[in-house]
Amino acid sequence: MSAGNLSPALLDRLPPEVRKPAYDRAALKPGIAHVGVGAFHRCHQAEYTDDLLAKDFDRWGLVGVNIRPPLLAETLGRQSGLYTRLIRQNDEVEARVIGSIVRVIDSQDTAAPALEMLAAPEIEMVTMTVTEKGYCHIPSSGALDLDHPDIVHDLANPETPRSVPGILARALELRMASHGRPVTLLSCDNIPTNGIILGNVVRTFAERRSGKLADWIEANTAFPSAMVDRIAPATTEADIETVKKRFGYRDAAVVVGERFRQWVIENRFAGRVPRWDLVGAAFVDDVTPFEHLKMRVLNGAQTTLSYLGVLGGFEHTFEAIAAPLLARFVRRMLTEETLPTLMPVPGIAPAAYVEQSLSRLTNTAIRHRNHQIATDGSQKIVQRLLNPIRDRLTKGGSIALLSVPVAGWMAYLIKASARFGRAWQVSDPFAEKIAAIADRIGADSEALSDSILAIDAIFDPSLAADPTFRAYIVAGLDGLLSNDPMGFVGQVCAGPTDARLKQPARSA
Repeated sequence: MSAGNLSPALLDRLPPEVRKPAYDRAALKPGIAHVGVGAFHRCHQAEYTDDLLAKDFDRWGLVGVNIRPPLLAETLGRQSGLYTRLIRQNDEVEARVIGSIVRVIDSQDTAAPALEMLAAPEIEMVTMTVTEKGYCHIPSSGALDLDHPDIVHDLANPETPRSVPGILARALELRMASHGRPVTLLSCDNIPTNGIILGNVVRTFAERRSGKLADWIEANTAFPSAMVDRIAPATTEADIETVKKRFGYRDAAVVVGERFRQWVIENRFAGRVPRWDLVGAAFVDDVTPFEHLKMRVLNGAQTTLSYLGVLGGFEHTFEAIAAPLLARFVRRMLTEETLPTLMPVPGIAPAAYVEQSLSRLTNTAIRHRNHQIATDGSQKIVQRLLNPIRDRLTKGGSIALLSVPVAGWMAYLIKASARFGRAWQVSDPFAEKIAAIADRIGADSEALSDSILAIDAIFDPSLAADPTFRAYIVAGLDGLLSNDPMGFVGQVCAGPTDARLKQPARSA
């Protein structure tokens, strides 16, 4: 079959093994706006919405809005919002065309198109996947960063915003001034208490604008927290070629994910809400236990494997966890140090969740690059590593294992500096600051640790000042910057690790 490009006209000519939307797309009206249409959204929320429309058809079509690259018009736009979602499990491939996105809007050059859609009366739910740094918050506290250049700009130019908080506050102001209909703003980003953080940054911005707007937001909007989970790596040319070769059509917007998916949403909404709970999502009173479990176990494992994987010469997560040493290290870390920090999670056995999570990471078809997972680590390590470390220290527990990936994040950014030969390209809001520290200090692990721990946007000062934490970070950095970082990981993993504080490995 050589059917051409994916489009509504092509749906009836697709091979029978490609699952198609089970509802009348022509009758679908928009009700949800999603900001940040990337691979994860298309593999997760858009698929849940597609399931819901097939089960209980209603006015819940998605309008995809991008305020940052990439442009949507050339991919999803040309295909009328249609795209293929591939599930890949080792050698298995399962294809499905998702139809829940009815329109796409590119708003990278000016916020005006995004504002018009977000303020439209038919939009009753705004969801978003804008990454951790999109919230313009201070990771260590969750507060709006009033010194962030985009926030400074938006407070001075509120009608032409460029930040997510500024755009959302302006859209809510336009809703207040026009029709006044309530709206739920639902973060689907991988941040703990993401609804609280989203509410904080939007309300703080609004309060700087006007008391009237802040009061209207308080009465007419909801910011539920949510936990989202599905591994969806960046699409490659090979994925696009797979659709063409196996199924006979071209799709410029293919996404790939694992079979597992989960969505837990706080049951707190303003106005109507899509009944995602009918198709596998869970509406709960408290998302926190689920957040802690996922972020500290699955995401903690991913972050650990990404930094130690890069330092060990592994390109992908599945390759890193296939290394017996790293698999043993991450299992010990999660079982011995992370699990004791968790609160009970309804219906989930923590030890079984650890094994399930590690098993998911061995999927050879999910080619998640360690450098991709390592992106923006300064925005992620607080919830994945530093919070469980703080909990362990409070109760007098060991952090010998949990401290290693924190030092790994430091070593990863340090090795990208000129002083250390620019070993690789990195993407992190604090990359330049840490490179400057490394260029100034060189290979002195103690001085490097002290300077990086002094970044209070990442490290809470009380944690940075803790002598046990500092000692482990110094020893970890010394070992991971040595000529044999995996040898150091092996020493830590060999058994009781407190001895390494007395005799740290020598730096290169």
